[in-house]
Amino acid sequence: MKKTITMCALLAGLALAGAQSLRAQDLPEGVTQAMVEQGKQIFAGAGLCAACHGPEGKGMVGPDLTDAEWLHGDGSYTFLVELITKGVSQPKGPTGAIMPPKGGSAITEDQVKAVAAYVWSLSHHGGH
Repeated sequence: MKKTITMCALLAGLALAGAQSLRAQDLPEGVTQAMVEQGKQIFAGAGLCAACHGPEGKGMVGPDLTDAEWLHGDGSYTFLVELITKGVSQPKGPTGAIMPPKGGSAITEDQVKAVAAYVWSLSHHGGH
């Protein structure tokens, strides 16, 4: 009985490790799962992103970030870093809301990259 439980735990651990490494392979070059997780925290807190895009990025004043439709650009990781850094002064969405550079927050360049990684994951993997 103990061998069966140990073997099941081992197989479950291997399956989880395989899923995590597969997920990491799907991320853009230079992006890690740790960046995505850090970005999620910044999105909800210091980045002020959730104030306009909602706590899960599904949109409020700002557009939905969880779908594949992008109002500005192509939704690539590189595009998102640039968009978050520079902001949006010419809105295309129905609310007409602008996004100031860095969302009006004082986040660092590395934090911008982490938020971009998280936002990228929302539309490419349904969020984490």
